[in-house]
Amino acid sequence: QVQLVESGGGLVQAGGSLRLSCAASGRTFGTYYMGWFRQAPGKERELVAAIGRIAGSTYYANSVKGRATISRDNAKNTMYLQMNSLKPEDTAAYYCAAKTTLGGEYAYWGQGTQVTVSS
Repeated sequence: QVQLVESGGGLVQAGGSLRLSCAASGRTFGTYYMGWFRQAPGKERELVAAIGRIAGSTYYANSVKGRATISRDNAKNTMYLQMNSLKPEDTAAYYCAAKTTLGGEYAYWGQGTQVTVSS
């Protein structure tokens, strides 16, 4: 089992940047497929970005494509999400999640970190 803790959220003006971090403990971090989700009040949870076990493959939602970069450092048991050119519609609670198989469900979740973008 893996434990996940997000950090790096906060209040930022539109056009600004943030880097979210997800620190993992427990089983070997490199065995997990990882993802960043977000959920705004009244909206469904959205997969923002995902990354393979060795960072060889990535996925981005259209809503953040070109503005976000997902990365991981398996030696540090940490995943990152760099968000640039932030928009008010990026305001949400951001969660990192982990799964053990490519086609499986995300089974492990962090507690979330709030990102608020002011206009």
